Amino acid sequence: MLDILSKKHIVAKEGFNRWLIAPAALGIHLCIGSVYAWSLFNPALIKRLGVVTSAADDWTLKSVVWIFTVAIVFLGLSAAVGGKWLEKVGPRMVGTVSAICWGGGFIVGGIGILTGELWLLYLGYGVIGGCGLGLGYVSPVGTLIRWFPDRRGMATGIAIMGFGGGAMIAKFMIEPFIKIYYKAPEYLGAVDAVELITESGRRLVEIAGELREVVVVGANDLAGMYAPGPEGVYLVGTGTVGVAQAFFTLGAIYFVIMLCAAFGYRIPREGWKPAGWEPPTEDKQKSMITQHHVHIDEALKTRQFYQLWVILCFNVTAGIGVLGVAKTMMSEIFGSTLPHIVDAAFASTYVLMISLFNMIGRIFWASSSDYLGRRNTYWIFFTLGIILYCSIPYTAQQVSVNPSVVWLVYFYAATMLIFTMYGGGFATIPAYLADIFGTKYVGGIHGRLLTAWASAGVFGPLAITSLREISVKNAIDDLVGKIDPATFQEKFGAGVNQLDQLVTAKTVTINKLMEIAPSGTVDPTSGLYNTTMYLMAVVLFVALIMNATMRPVDAKHHMKE
Repeated sequence: MLDILSKKHIVAKEGFNRWLIAPAALGIHLCIGSVYAWSLFNPALIKRLGVVTSAADDWTLKSVVWIFTVAIVFLGLSAAVGGKWLEKVGPRMVGTVSAICWGGGFIVGGIGILTGELWLLYLGYGVIGGCGLGLGYVSPVGTLIRWFPDRRGMATGIAIMGFGGGAMIAKFMIEPFIKIYYKAPEYLGAVDAVELITESGRRLVEIAGELREVVVVGANDLAGMYAPGPEGVYLVGTGTVGVAQAFFTLGAIYFVIMLCAAFGYRIPREGWKPAGWEPPTEDKQKSMITQHHVHIDEALKTRQFYQLWVILCFNVTAGIGVLGVAKTMMSEIFGSTLPHIVDAAFASTYVLMISLFNMIGRIFWASSSDYLGRRNTYWIFFTLGIILYCSIPYTAQQVSVNPSVVWLVYFYAATMLIFTMYGGGFATIPAYLADIFGTKYVGGIHGRLLTAWASAGVFGPLAITSLREISVKNAIDDLVGKIDPATFQEKFGAGVNQLDQLVTAKTVTINKLMEIAPSGTVDPTSGLYNTTMYLMAVVLFVALIMNATMRPVDAKHHMKE
């Protein structure tokens, strides 16, 4: 059975149509690209027990965003190992193992959600699934570059386009599956009809002589509900948000599709080249493109490898943190100021559009780099990216003062352009590597370079969640200072002196404080991400310097002919 997966069995016969490799590459990348839709799981995962809103023992946003981070870390680590393994065993073997890991990771993660064991979700989706991501990511890249030596940028754009578009397809599966399995918790009545007790920050009611935990849904919480329901008191642990069952279903679907795609891989025979194509001579080629080859181990001894590592790492850092919280971010910046437009469905569509523009950027920028040159393409990414990231805090400030749809349109357009360049950076980097190091070991070198993605998977989410937490704490403290203590006591059943406990138990939130804040108080939610945006601009500036100083590899590192 394993022999069928080996490299010797997938060498293409004479006359094979190289374009048939594209569907196989897209099939795997569309499946593993659903990792970019992780933010669609966040609202359900942080309401696993409360269902309609977060309960005291529900997982926090930060804890579930880190699952996405772990998956990206193991993507990079497995790609670094799998890249060299790919050169030995071929893409079919690697693609098959990827299918087992990615599909199996969903199953293990779903068990973790059902049992409430967060570590199982980290192990399943993060570690096992992350290994599937890395192996699936590298399997088509080197293969397509060998099939399309005449159009390297376009080839890598095709290979990696699917990864950007995976979230777009996942959007039409994740939320529908969650809603199919969703069951609302028991409704106890309106707030004034239920006698609430507050202990250690939790809201409780007495039922049949026993204290049971409840969650209170206010007017500002309605938009976040998966199914319409009334304001009031709901009993914790009596419904299901449906996310575990959605995990099981998705795992089975992805496994089947990826396995079929892996068996569609073929590799060209030694010495093959497209009909009528000749490699460019030294005097005709672009200055940054070499006709020599650098061995996979020798590449790590060059400064160019580490410059490209920083370029990829920092370009990814600037976008991946935003991707992990995209749905939440859209809701927080515009949900309170433009609630008639930005509801849960709008925020979900925003994730869909990110995926679409991410995918478009991958094929557009990678193909354009064949004409612009790889270094010039990254000049555009970093220069324009700095300007756009710096403009977002201004947009957030303006919309909090003047809730106009104009600011929403600008924010939407700016972030979509950012994500075309984010995707374009991924799709262009393999061609950049082939230009600098040659094509012979580009698959393996690319795999090792993806450790930059693993690092960015830590830096980006860590920055955005940590800075957001600080901003939330400061915003709550500021709002509490404006609210009459007696009003606070009446609303939450506890005094301001218990604020930390109330915040930890999720009884006090910015939304609930705004319900009792003095008239004219500006909702601080739209500014929660301002500090992060400025940090991302600084990160892109460093990457710009690395790209500006890129030069060809010294001849001493070239392989001998």
